[in-house]
Amino acid sequence: MMVKKNTYRALLLLSFLAINAGIIYGLAAAWSFLNTGADKSTILHIGGAIEKAYQPKITWDLKEQRGRKISDQALGELEKDYVNAWYVKSIALNSYNHLGVEDYYTQDARSQIHALIKNNQDNAITIETTTLSHEPKLEFYSLDGKLAVLTDKNVSQFEKIYASGELLHQQKTISSYKVILLLEDGFWRIRQMVKLPTTTIHEKQAEEITFNAKSWKGINYYPKDHPWDMFGNHFDASPISDDFETIHNMGLNTVRVFVPYETFGKANVKDEYLQQLSKLLDIAAEHELKVLVTLFDFYGNYDILDWTLTHRHAETIVSHLKTHKALLGWDIKNEPDLDFESRGKNNVLNWLSEMAAQIKKIDGLHPVTIGWATPEAAVNLVKTVDFVSFHYYEAPEHLMDRFLVLKDAVGHKPLVLGEYGKSSYSCVWNLFTNSENSQAAYYNKMQKVLSKEQLPYFMWTLHDFGTVPTQVVGRKPWRRAPQKHYGLIDSDGNRKPAYGEVTTKRKGDN
Repeated sequence: MMVKKNTYRALLLLSFLAINAGIIYGLAAAWSFLNTGADKSTILHIGGAIEKAYQPKITWDLKEQRGRKISDQALGELEKDYVNAWYVKSIALNSYNHLGVEDYYTQDARSQIHALIKNNQDNAITIETTTLSHEPKLEFYSLDGKLAVLTDKNVSQFEKIYASGELLHQQKTISSYKVILLLEDGFWRIRQMVKLPTTTIHEKQAEEITFNAKSWKGINYYPKDHPWDMFGNHFDASPISDDFETIHNMGLNTVRVFVPYETFGKANVKDEYLQQLSKLLDIAAEHELKVLVTLFDFYGNYDILDWTLTHRHAETIVSHLKTHKALLGWDIKNEPDLDFESRGKNNVLNWLSEMAAQIKKIDGLHPVTIGWATPEAAVNLVKTVDFVSFHYYEAPEHLMDRFLVLKDAVGHKPLVLGEYGKSSYSCVWNLFTNSENSQAAYYNKMQKVLSKEQLPYFMWTLHDFGTVPTQVVGRKPWRRAPQKHYGLIDSDGNRKPAYGEVTTKRKGDN
């Protein structure tokens, strides 16, 4: 009996000690929280979502920093919160949404933002804006690590101003700002941001690139078994090498390939995919072929707030491949004019123009183009590109007239027929008018025009395909079925009559 009482007493004593320990631990945690600020990982904060949606180019200057030397970790936290402050303000100006303003601005600074939002809302004004690049110079970092002063130089910013939904004005500006930030509750918040007097800054114009497009004779390429999906687990160097040998033996010297934006990782390009693309260019070099890389396949957003993500995508790929000996040039986007109606022509053209400028900043040696769906659309952004590329899938008899109109419109800019071809698929939907022989006759006529005008070209395509993804032409069978039969080689590996029509002799061949 005495043993049981002692056991109960021991249990009660241990319970009492545990409860008191819990209370003491809780008080200590609360005291620590109040004195050190909230941990960013334990409170509601939208920073993670912002980092996936907004990634402007940041180039720090720390050479003349005064005060305490800032660590890499502290600088990373400062940069993240400062960039996020720009983004939440952009969202607020566009949607009147105050979310995140308290996280990244002190009380005085956010009262100014709230007043600006209210004024815009009262006057039905909205602003779409983004910054594309920043060059912050850290002037001062306090000894206690809670105050930072910086000069953000040459902030490249694009904005559109709307009144009652109607576009009033759009502009690209380059400005500088003096910024004071305070560390409060674990967040760097902007205390003050003052725009400095504007100094006229002339962006460096890309030098004119010299190249000989007239020698280009090429083909748009996907491997037979994985059209529109050749990277990742499907990447296989062996059939690509075999195909490139075939293309070389046909007398062709160039191929056009496509980078699917989302599959490649969007802003955060997957290294595996990048290495596979590089390997493809290695294989091309082995077979004396040059490669035109189309950077944004299956992309169709164009919203200003999405620009920085697409810039990071292009920056990674262009930087990695720009010195490759097999690189021919850059095709920004395949048939963007098909998005004019759904996305807005102005939005599409603005994105293309800025993307071309970004690519030229990284690679000033290789030409840049846009793969327009029609000759008529190719008159857009002529001054932006190094050569004008258009697609044509209609009757050969009408090509010359439409080509000459475009040639007159673009002046001295080289012209390239980026896609052309004919399906050999015959069925009730095309009144049984197609066949392998009619495909060959089409190429016979097209090649005569191309030869006469010395028009460089990329035909569509080497193989017939067993499958065509719905995102390419939709689900309607009368659209999908013909798309499977544009190849010069059928699904069994047999050469169609058209193969002989496009094969050319190389110098030195008998």
